[in-house]
Amino acid sequence: MLRRVALTFLAAIAVCAVALWWWFQEAIAQPLAIAADGYELTVSRGAGLNVIADDLVDESILESSLVLKIYARLYGLSDIKAGGYQLSSGETLVSLLAKLTSGAVQQHKITFPEGWTLKQWRAALAGAKGLDQTLGGRTYRDIADSLAISRTNPEGWFAPDTYAYVSGDSDLSILRRAYQQMAGQLESLWAEREAGLPYENPYEALIMASIIEKETGVPDERPQIAGVFVLRLQKGMRLQTDPTVIYGLGEGFQGNLTRQHLRQASAYNTYLNTGLPPTPIANPGLAAIKAALHPAVGKALFFVGKGDGSHYFSISLDEHNRAVRKYQIKSRAKAYRSSPLSDKSATTK
Repeated sequence: MLRRVALTFLAAIAVCAVALWWWFQEAIAQPLAIAADGYELTVSRGAGLNVIADDLVDESILESSLVLKIYARLYGLSDIKAGGYQLSSGETLVSLLAKLTSGAVQQHKITFPEGWTLKQWRAALAGAKGLDQTLGGRTYRDIADSLAISRTNPEGWFAPDTYAYVSGDSDLSILRRAYQQMAGQLESLWAEREAGLPYENPYEALIMASIIEKETGVPDERPQIAGVFVLRLQKGMRLQTDPTVIYGLGEGFQGNLTRQHLRQASAYNTYLNTGLPPTPIANPGLAAIKAALHPAVGKALFFVGKGDGSHYFSISLDEHNRAVRKYQIKSRAKAYRSSPLSDKSATTK
């Protein structure tokens, strides 16, 4: 009798175990409550499985967190990787945990064009999806200190490029990668520079590259622009270039550069000051840096915009003045030009 009872009890336990196992298998294979357009799950750094499971319940993706927790414990799937995950309709607990433990995070990308200023970089970073925002309220000096840049203004030290990141990465981490890339590129290119350039160090070449970048959007002209500015430095002439003045004006520039602006005292006013400005005025690309270090050899000391994005280069001031009158009247454009402040026709917008 006792043996029969024991066997019956064991059989009941076995049936329950099998039923429980089948229930469990059904539960982990059941599609999660994800809409047709999917769901993006962000896993913060340091977040454990319990936090993620509870969040999914709060978002109505899971009815209960129990099955997920049991499944993860049974199969040793608790090592969750931080980042953003794109969950699709039809996703199950099995596929979900496979993603979370393999680190199959969704990649985001952000692109910074050549010639953007750090201000523009910060605006782009502030609007980037999934980035941990840490730069708000930080001064340029704070940023420089955080990246171990030995300048109070880190302008120019960030390599224009497309950077991939995952949700949870910080905006500062993007700047750090861009700085490391720029520093490496500059060091390598500086070692291959032409002899006799009027730069005391790589930083001065970076400043020049930023001016070249802002002066023309025509790639083939960069070495010619560099040649003009290098020749001016070698002759002790002022650079007299509008983009440096504009940078120095900051918020005071509203899109129309005037003669009054050109006479306004500023460390960046190359119409009043001899030599390079104190810092870069933008973040230059590789082509501009190469142009600064390998300028075209020539005698041109002036250039004026022709109205189509390109420039006319002149050796003499008389030739330059004729070109200014011809192209500025013809195009009626606000073209950048490099010319002496004392020349009335050359400086009038």
